[in-house]
Amino acid sequence: MTVMLVRHGRSHANTSGLLAGRTEAVSLDERGLEQSVALAARLRGVPIRTIVCSPLLRCQQTVDPLAQELGLEPVPDTRLIEVDYGEWTGRPLTDLVKEPLWAVVQQHPSAVVFPGGESLAQVQARAVAAVREYDRALAEANGGDALWIACTHGDVIKSIVADALGLHLDGFQRIIVEPASVSVVRYTATRPFLYHLNDSGSDFAHFAPREKPGAANASDAVVGGDVPR
Repeated sequence: MTVMLVRHGRSHANTSGLLAGRTEAVSLDERGLEQSVALAARLRGVPIRTIVCSPLLRCQQTVDPLAQELGLEPVPDTRLIEVDYGEWTGRPLTDLVKEPLWAVVQQHPSAVVFPGGESLAQVQARAVAAVREYDRALAEANGGDALWIACTHGDVIKSIVADALGLHLDGFQRIIVEPASVSVVRYTATRPFLYHLNDSGSDFAHFAPREKPGAANASDAVVGGDVPR
């Protein structure tokens, strides 16, 4: 199964320097709305079976043009919601960098529990569980590989990618996920493969599922460094 992890487009909070967190009213700005339309164009012709998204407005707005074009109804899932930053929610980033916890977030995120909120370890656990659950369900429903969208938030995507790479959560700050970017992970019986990370310009038509007679097991990494399909 192949999941396209889409970060929501640029929001008003992104440009104001505030940590939006789970603030419900945060919407895409003009650039973010343009990015949502561009996302639909980039994925035109790609056989996407399902769109799952964080229930927050900025994610719903991001997938709306794509959902309309595909005739799909996005499925909201709270396991893909933004990190609960607790008392940090809504505060300026310029203030948060002065907090002692900021250094821990940067260097040892696996140890972070946001005051009045959740831990980054909890975020990774719920997000990865959701992705793998949808993968299994779609594999059973489609009799094999299928493409689907998970539209969520930056730190959530970073935690999913870190898991796919077998990277300790303390290393997830090395991963960059920008607004409206697409990161692609294909899950197999034995390992995930990361195909794209923080991608803002590729044509994804080559991800249409297909059979390759005589090909190696889909779970195998191809000897010689080729790309498994």
